[in-house]
Amino acid sequence: MKILITGVAGFIGSNLAKKLLDREHTVIGMDNLNYGFLRNIDPIKDHPNFQFIMGDIANPLILKDVKADIIVHLASQKIPRYTNALRTLEENYLMLRNVVHKCIMDGSKILFASTSDVYGKNPNIPFAETSDLVMGPTTVKRWAYALSKMYGEQYIIANHDEYDMKYTITRFFGSYGPHQNLTWWGGPQSVFIEKAFKNETIDIHGDGSQTRTFTFVDDTVMALVHCIENNKSDNEIFNTGPKSDAEISIKDLAILIWKLVNGPNSEPKLNYIPYSTFGNYEDVMRRVPDITKLCNTFNFQPQWDLEAGLKVTIDWQKQFLV
Repeated sequence: MKILITGVAGFIGSNLAKKLLDREHTVIGMDNLNYGFLRNIDPIKDHPNFQFIMGDIANPLILKDVKADIIVHLASQKIPRYTNALRTLEENYLMLRNVVHKCIMDGSKILFASTSDVYGKNPNIPFAETSDLVMGPTTVKRWAYALSKMYGEQYIIANHDEYDMKYTITRFFGSYGPHQNLTWWGGPQSVFIEKAFKNETIDIHGDGSQTRTFTFVDDTVMALVHCIENNKSDNEIFNTGPKSDAEISIKDLAILIWKLVNGPNSEPKLNYIPYSTFGNYEDVMRRVPDITKLCNTFNFQPQWDLEAGLKVTIDWQKQFLV
């Protein structure tokens, strides 16, 4: 198949592109490099079945001269912790609108990267694809990202109903691994690894009791490959997460990373930062997926434990810290 990936120089995009090329697909990748890096696609830049286009998906003209069987839409603005909510809302809509219109015109399928954040404050763990999506107040800009993805899901399904556009929606739970962004944009593990290497204090938001489930990128990518190659994914929503029993508190994640970097007998340096530091901000206290649908549909099981995945990630990230 010919597959177009938006955000190809980013974390998941670059890993997915390599896997698809290994499986003999043709890949067109687009990225404006605001958050991606050319180093991520350097290993595949000369592959005969890969084409890179530098550009912004928010500009509809960038898609004019390309055509693909599937568009994997990964490009996104994230939670506006350090930026403004307007950019998150506007850019996520503009990019998606342009991709959806392209899919309708060309008869392409869209594979849309949504997020576990859409489950918001729902207290009923684990989250299944049919779980309620519970947002906080609109005065808290933290919810802008989740709302942009919720709107994106509804927008895609509405266009399917109206124009018979095929889609798959994947809700990612905490992917990490080689090529991850090295700032908070890439998740807490990226920053924790750097702090541990530098023997600096790790800042933890709140008291660190909030939990997450982290998915090694190889498992995320294989889930996406199944969605791309198998038409059982058509017009479905899938949680994409790790093995069961993978829930870990942010505090325990920091301690684990510190000890993997500095040895089991080292004493972690932790500093707790009140949420009030970020202004009017809310966090989600637990985020755990039910991935039964994904596993049963494709006879798929995630392969990576957190500690094993972190060791690979730490080994990759240390090249930027030496």
